[in-house]
Order: sequence, then C-alpha cells, then structure tokens
Amino acid sequence: MKHTLSVLVEDESGVLSRISGLFARRGFNIDSLAVGPTEASGISRIVMIVRGDNRTIEQLIKQLYKLINIINVQNFTHLPCVERELMLIKINLNDKERSLVLDVVNIFRAKVVDISLNYLILEVTGDPGKIFAIQQLLGQYKVTEVARTGKIALVRESNVNTEVLKQTLESSKSFNYL
Repeated sequence: MKHTLSVLVEDESGVLSRISGLFARRGFNIDSLAVGPTEASGISRIVMIVRGDNRTIEQLIKQLYKLINIINVQNFTHLPCVERELMLIKINLNDKERSLVLDVVNIFRAKVVDISLNYLILEVTGDPGKIFAIQQLLGQYKVTEVARTGKIALVRESNVNTEVLKQTLESSKSFNYL
C-alpha cells in the first residue's frame, strides 16, 4: 500500500541525505518526493510517497524521529487532505492533432505554457488522479518529455474527506436510478 508521509525538518544541510540514507539502508524506495519551505522560517516540509504495510510504516516513522533535525512526522494516508501535483508535458503534434489536444486541455483545465510550430508544452495541476487521467489520454500522441513534481498535501482542518463524499454521491446517484 502507498503511504503519504509529511515530514517537518529544520533547514540544515544534509537532512534530506540522512532521510534518503535511512530509506536506502532499510531497502525502501521513495515513489515520490517534494520538498519546500513552510510558513515558518527555517522549516521545510518533505512530502513523500512510500510503499509498505502499516506496521512497516510505523517502524519507519520511529526511525525518522531518531534522525537529527526532524521536527514532526505525520502519516496522511488515512486523513482527509488536499493533495496536488504538477506536471509539465511536451507533445509533438501536427495541425490536426493540435485541436484535439487543446480540447483535452480545456476539459482538464490545463494550461498551454509554450507553443511552437510542432510542439506544445502543457502545465497540469491537480490531484494525482487527474494527473494520471490526462497523461493516459495524451499518451496516444507523441509525448516527448514529462516532468512531475510529486505529490504535496495538507490535512483538511474541516475533516471532510472528499473521497468519501465522492463515493457517497456516486452510490446515491445509482440508488436514485433503481
């Protein structure tokens, strides 16, 4: 199972290296990693996606706390949160394909950030499902390059889990048609 971990760290050189070393020593792969400053000066947030069962992730969190410069570690996996990712995708197109791709761009509310005679570079921001869906749709064209940021996330203070809401709405729609 994939887990989303949010790690607050002091901005000191070598912190990311110590964290990645811990993962390497334990034989873990980091599927996604995003690092950036927080609202507090001198503090950064690392959001990482790692695979493992609940027990293994609990052990990993305990090991993270043993590292210096670690302030807080949270497992967001089962918490209601806002998740976003950014993707840039470069596509080689002919004139006929350009209008079809621009239709997809509009549907997904993506942005064209660069255009030339034969290429488009698109910027797509959204939850990981949206990023996956548009990448799948655009895969039928000649995609020449893709760059993705990795997932970032913050816990929803409202405690509203939009995934549960989506499932509830879908089940109520199907119930209404019976």
